[in-house]
Amino acid sequence: MVALIAIYKAPENKSEFDSHYKDIHSPLSAKMEGLKRLEIAHVKNMLTPPTSTIAEAPYLFCTMYFEDQAALDNSMRSPSGKAAARDLMGFAGPLVSMVTAEVEEIAL
Repeated sequence: MVALIAIYKAPENKSEFDSHYKDIHSPLSAKMEGLKRLEIAHVKNMLTPPTSTIAEAPYLFCTMYFEDQAALDNSMRSPSGKAAARDLMGFAGPLVSMVTAEVEEIAL
């Protein structure tokens, strides 16, 4: 499985950001083709001091799971992927960093 992870720094207007994220951006993202699971995590506490890895406490993480890299690539090229990307850049472009990751599930 492959994950697309968006890491957001705190916006100036948190209530406006949260409203847009919940009411507009998340529904657009949820329509992306091939999306298996979508998780949003609001950061409560930063447990370590800032470092060169994370210079300040993140505000929110969004993790989107796809079957494989090809599914993610196809989703990003699809009309629903392009719509979500346009919206993201419009309301949060300077606030977000994105990475992809190969996900390995560890059995407990």
